[in-house]
Amino acid sequence: MELEKFKSNVISLREKLQSFAGSILSNDFEAEDAVQETFLRLWNVRSQLENHPNVGGFAMQTLKNICIDKLRGTRYKISNEAIDISDNTPTPYQYTEQNNEITVIRRIIDMLPPTQRMIIMMRDVEGYELDEIAEITGSDNSSIRVNLSRARKTVRNKFMNLNSR
Repeated sequence: MELEKFKSNVISLREKLQSFAGSILSNDFEAEDAVQETFLRLWNVRSQLENHPNVGGFAMQTLKNICIDKLRGTRYKISNEAIDISDNTPTPYQYTEQNNEITVIRRIIDMLPPTQRMIIMMRDVEGYELDEIAEITGSDNSSIRVNLSRARKTVRNKFMNLNSR
């Protein structure tokens, strides 16, 4: 089959093939890649296409097989991110230990003076900015920073004292 005849018989099916591949793969880039691979395979067997009774059907069948191969290939791929996440997941023991530490820290925060407790909760738990905390409490930024620093220092020291025993 000559180039001109190949263009008229096979390349003219591009939109139909693209639509079919897109419906199977649900990804335009993968579909375009599958169509290109179909054209390549058909070009490699172009001498047999001259005698084929239904070139369009043969092209669709070839495309379907390529799409199935692509779907099979993606099913078993595991990304590096997934592997890294699985390596960093805590064991049940570590999970329990972390929950115990969180409970201890919350109890220490509950023992702080009311102003320090409110400021550390707003900043470190709820994520408020210093300006927002100052506006809510009616204090200036410097007193908020001082109280936050004292609260954090108290929590750190009490937590370290409990863990050093």
